[in-house]
This record gives sequence, structure tokens and C-alpha cells, in this order.
Amino acid sequence: MPRVTFREQRCKGCELCVSVCPQGIIEILDERLNSMGYYPVGVKEENMDKCTACAMCAKMCPDCVITVEK
Repeated sequence: MPRVTFREQRCKGCELCVSVCPQGIIEILDERLNSMGYYPVGVKEENMDKCTACAMCAKMCPDCVITVEK
């Protein structure tokens, strides 16, 4: 099963990955701030099975905080 992970402490919450996800499963996690004071993005566990491992999110991320595993 594909898996996408985010280094939340480095995420600036720019939402570029949100805009390119064809499955629409990446979202701002507004229930917590990271150490830089931003709301990071992520995929909720219940949506992880919808990930197709296309890696569009990782390619778009300017800070290289996203890892996609097939």
C-alpha cells in the first residue's frame, strides 16, 4: 500500500501539495502548530488508502518535506 509522510516540523503550510493532489487527500492539519508556528499539511490515516503514490505532492513541495513510498 502506498504511504506518504510529511516532516511536519519543516512544513510552512504553503498548500502547494494540496493543490496538486489528484485524490484530494492532503489537507492542512489545523489542530496543531509546528515549531515554526505554521499549520502543517498531512494526510489523515483514514484517507491514506486513497493515495496512489503519484508523488505529485513531493515534486511540488519547495521544502522537500514529503516522502512517498510505494
